[in-house]
Amino acid sequence: MLIILLIFESLGFAWRALRSNLLRTVLSLLGVTIGIFSIIAVLTLVDSLERDIKNSLSSLGSDVIYIDKFPWDGGGGGRDWWKSYIKWPTSSYNEYRFLKANMQQSTAVCIYANTGNVNVKHSESSIGQITITGASDGYDKVFGINLESGRYFSESEISAGREVVILGNGIATSLFPDGEEPFGQQVKIRNKKFSVIGVMKKKGQNAFGGDNGDFVCFIPYDAFRKIYQTGTGRWFEFQSRSIIGMKGKETDIGLVELENEAKGLIRVKRGLKPWDKENFAMNRPEGILKAIGPVFNILTIAGWIIGGFSMLVGGFGIANIMFVSVKERTSIIGLQKSLGAKNYFILTQFLFESIFLCLLGGLAGLFLVYLITFIQLGNLTIVLGINNIVLGLTVSTVIGMIAGIVPAAMAARLDPVAAIRAT
Repeated sequence: MLIILLIFESLGFAWRALRSNLLRTVLSLLGVTIGIFSIIAVLTLVDSLERDIKNSLSSLGSDVIYIDKFPWDGGGGGRDWWKSYIKWPTSSYNEYRFLKANMQQSTAVCIYANTGNVNVKHSESSIGQITITGASDGYDKVFGINLESGRYFSESEISAGREVVILGNGIATSLFPDGEEPFGQQVKIRNKKFSVIGVMKKKGQNAFGGDNGDFVCFIPYDAFRKIYQTGTGRWFEFQSRSIIGMKGKETDIGLVELENEAKGLIRVKRGLKPWDKENFAMNRPEGILKAIGPVFNILTIAGWIIGGFSMLVGGFGIANIMFVSVKERTSIIGLQKSLGAKNYFILTQFLFESIFLCLLGGLAGLFLVYLITFIQLGNLTIVLGINNIVLGLTVSTVIGMIAGIVPAAMAARLDPVAAIRAT
């Protein structure tokens, strides 16, 4: 009951202080508002970017490990690229077949290769800047291809390298407008005719406005090898290099067993001695997040630094208000203490008032962040999460306690007789 009384009395004093000198209070709270806005806005943007990147990486599959020529997290830097990675062999079709025949800890194994900036034609229509992916058997199981219509490649189409294609939704819409059915139609890729057997579901763009899979088409891996070079290990071979993907079992936590088994088999296939270093990279989708993680960390630190200076200014402003409040209410404090009010009652009363004022500034900052969520930043969806709201209110509360502790302690130590005589 006493706590509730304290809270209501402190709120009343804070509200009267706010109304009695509105301009002074608002200017003092502005520092807290800007500080909370800076910190929570940056954290919200970073969280939203990270979430969107993770959603984009979902196209790389879940519970998947990739055997590639290069490490996706950048490895050890530029020198390592030219001294080591650039000389490593590209994953080969024979290695894929060896893994597929011997892997025990995987549910699916595939090999694929990509190349970009390709033109795809149908009749008089043409679309450029398309990515072509050559996919083997098991690719649909590793990556979970979502088809709007049609089917995935059959084993005979894959083994014979038949000229069939699955179109991304954006390609199908561009080449077959007005509801024309793509299935069974033919498109040209590098002057070769491919029959359309499927169309992917629409995915839309990512946060940076880039393609999220709608302008990619799939052909059998052996058909891809007929028109593009793969697996030669040439130093300039980046887009068309082959990559092996392996999907692990749900019971394999962290894919430890899958990684160890695949690593051992590839070492055997490449004839590496026990003392030889590996000449291949075992990549995971989260490796990309690891590579760009430092950028998010820098943005977060910058937000805390900018917000910290604003919070410091705001804290001094709140402390100034509380010192003035103690000065103005000295006689009231003396009267309260003469009627039996304890020191902790006076202390808590002023602390609650300081915290309340800081929370007002914090709520204003959070409201400004909430307004940001309505701004269109390309395809990035900004969401103010409950964790950032709680963080903003917590920081405001802590600043309020720090700013109010000294004035509150001074008020609590006042001599009741001297305080009553004060004018």
